Amino acid sequence: MENYSKARTVEQPCVCPFPDLAPDTPEIHVKDGSKIRNLLRYALSRMEAKARAADEKVRPQPEEGGVEAPPEAPGRPLCRQVILTASGKGVSKAITCAEIVKRRVKGLHQLTQLLYGTVEEVWEPLEPTAGLDSLTVSRNLPVIWILLSKDPLDSNQPGYQAPGRYDALWAQAANREEGGGLSGQRPGHKRKRGGGGGGRGKGSGRQSGRSREAAKGQS
Repeated sequence: MENYSKARTVEQPCVCPFPDLAPDTPEIHVKDGSKIRNLLRYALSRMEAKARAADEKVRPQPEEGGVEAPPEAPGRPLCRQVILTASGKGVSKAITCAEIVKRRVKGLHQLTQLLYGTVEEVWEPLEPTAGLDSLTVSRNLPVIWILLSKDPLDSNQPGYQAPGRYDALWAQAANREEGGGLSGQRPGHKRKRGGGGGGRGKGSGRQSGRSREAAKGQS
């Protein structure tokens, strides 16, 4: 491939795996260059009235390398469901956004589907007069689809997660950090290294120089 250069990359669209959704269900495409705060602001504005009021006051600026969701139309009703989808390097960012949305909006049901999408890379020869043809390389990329719904979903489907309270988990993590990370250990207490001798010290068999000289004088 030293005689070729990548001309363009074409990502084939992936069909949404969730049927029978409302027509106004927003579909947020998370890219590697997207900013999490902009994605969260849009997703929460479609599901919460309070977040929508804040979003109308502060409209984020579009960033480079990321495709953001379109601005919210005034007067549009709130949605019961929202979809987050990403491929490649944006998968971890989509999962992070979904977890934060579930923490902000209580009682959300989640359904996750993992698929594979096709990406075609077109390579052109560096020297057109060399007689080389263009190359098209197809690659498979993992694609994640996350459906967050206020309405109950089918719990028998693979990838379903029931709503739950995460406050107890966060409290346990905070207690572990404050307590030093070990059960039964006082905050700020450090364990001693080595044996139970407590470090170096003068043993019972050791004698100083003066004590040895005094012993010699007595003998």
